[in-house]
Amino acid sequence: MKLIRISIFALAFAVSTHAEEAVVTLHDYHPFRPVPSISQWKDRKEEIQTRILVAAGLLPMPEKTPLNAKRFGTVKQDGFKVERVYFESFPGHFVTGNLFSPDGETEANGLVDGKRPGVICPHGHWTNGRFYDSIDREGYRGALAQIAKGAERFEAASRNPIIARCVQLARMGCVVLVFDTIGNADSMQLVEHRRGPRDAMNGKEAGEWGLVSPQATLRLQTNFGLQTWNSVRALDYLASLEEVDPDRILVTGASGGATQTMMLSAIDDRVDASFPAVMVSTAMQGGCTCENSHYLRIGQGNVDIAAAFAPKPLGLTAADDWTIELETKGHPDLQSLYERLKAPGNYEAYFDIHFFHNFNHVSRTHLYEFVNRHFNLGFGEPVLESDFKFLGREDLGVWDALDEKPENYVAGDEHEKALNAIWAADSDAAIAEDRKALKAGWGVLLNASALPTAPAAFELGEKEKADGVVKMSGSISFGERSLPAEIHYPENWNGEVVVHTAGDASGYGDAAVVIPSLSRGVNQAVTYSGEKDLPSDSWQRSPVYFYGYNDSNFTRRAHEVAAAVSMAANHPDWEVTKITVQGEGDTAATALAARFLSGDEIDELLIDLKDFRFADVTDFDDDNMVPGALKYGDVEGLGKVATQ
Repeated sequence: MKLIRISIFALAFAVSTHAEEAVVTLHDYHPFRPVPSISQWKDRKEEIQTRILVAAGLLPMPEKTPLNAKRFGTVKQDGFKVERVYFESFPGHFVTGNLFSPDGETEANGLVDGKRPGVICPHGHWTNGRFYDSIDREGYRGALAQIAKGAERFEAASRNPIIARCVQLARMGCVVLVFDTIGNADSMQLVEHRRGPRDAMNGKEAGEWGLVSPQATLRLQTNFGLQTWNSVRALDYLASLEEVDPDRILVTGASGGATQTMMLSAIDDRVDASFPAVMVSTAMQGGCTCENSHYLRIGQGNVDIAAAFAPKPLGLTAADDWTIELETKGHPDLQSLYERLKAPGNYEAYFDIHFFHNFNHVSRTHLYEFVNRHFNLGFGEPVLESDFKFLGREDLGVWDALDEKPENYVAGDEHEKALNAIWAADSDAAIAEDRKALKAGWGVLLNASALPTAPAAFELGEKEKADGVVKMSGSISFGERSLPAEIHYPENWNGEVVVHTAGDASGYGDAAVVIPSLSRGVNQAVTYSGEKDLPSDSWQRSPVYFYGYNDSNFTRRAHEVAAAVSMAANHPDWEVTKITVQGEGDTAATALAARFLSGDEIDELLIDLKDFRFADVTDFDDDNMVPGALKYGDVEGLGKVATQ
């Protein structure tokens, strides 16, 4: 490829400033994005699903290796039994939990042709997860206070509402799997539930990097992605049980568990009914790193993600928290969508906003009646819980009930690094064979769906003429954005246009040269809380809080070059015969990205990548940090989808 020199003028022009735009955060307003015609819903739904999968690092899906599951240690009470279970989501990475099912007088409940409904119960951020005991935090009087205010009926349920719903659903005839999120209860291979950047986990070679590191970011390996994969494998395990009906699968959880409920329901067609409690809203989108990932909420929010389950049965609850305005913000959109899809009976929402953030008995009763109706269980309503003996760690713990852990059980940083190496190797092998996923991945990375459909236009500011060339300065407007640009237009223009990414207009004869002023310094360190004075290894410094809601600097540049191309191709006074885009080093990669976005509007690329590779980016806020770029083949992968 031809080598292009960069002049001093080009460097000065390239760093010209853009008007600052507000950074989007998880605390902003995230409204539903409706489709103009309901016939477009299928495509919109697929777009939401694809973005979730890419954000989770699960496009294409990893190989589903053997679960090597074990089910043991039964404890029985009136009307139900609970067993301890574990399985491997990745080789050597163990998912732990409990399996609840009917027992005794309840065994006849829920049966259809010998099969029972299956329920996945991801838990939220209740201390110790399924080992939660409110007495540890609020004392015995706190548990009784929930009963006094009408939030709970029984002490055991008040102490652990996560287990209470598992017990009741089992008594109703369901097989219920509640499993640990990372860093909770028995899931201690990664001791911390939330991860922050750690210098010791920043290696570049396989087996040297952890979850919050530049290499992990370039490969879309996050807490959220691992948790979502665990949910998929939990469904694999539940569906593998002989007694479970594959056509009656429910997912339900509250808070962070509702986030996982939404994600699994959106991406896995095996889910038949979904009940995410106290999470779906247009306000705060979920604060934990297990609820956020790169690209996840660009062009979509939790209402859109929940909507991706439509027209299947969906139930929501709201409380005195960030969901308090659901009845007027979000709920009407979902209600309208289900009506437009001719399935109004498949959507319901409850607004018990006199209770604080919860999945209490009032909310759980809504869930039981939802399950009763949609799975035709035949109970009279209201479906109310009955009491049970409190189940603690001694009744539920997986590892405590074994003499020793599995032979391949490893914990700590060593496990985290090995896990990422397994994930990366699987991803590299899969993407090499999956051109469709490669294209879809780069489509999300470059936010192709947000590219304006209307042609870009040049707005003239000043112009001067010298040596047979008219030099025009102004701006290129595209969508809601504009960027400074210069055009060098020869009097003897030959119909060709060169979009020069570095700003050098010389050496192109009678071709017009368009020089857009590309973005710089857009990538920012945005924290969950907005606080800047945080420890360097704080989980709130995870890059997911910026890249999960905002385009990267590189993506913005790609859109800017595509806008310059669109302006030239559609200029009302130009009869263009050829458009060439020039680039060198990182801007050569930008030119490739613009070719992916612009397609045949670009006739030729005049680029020299030199030694540029995304794999060499070592800082989260580097102008060329593109989360997922390495997962999707680095510049070679971008070149494949851009030029073939």
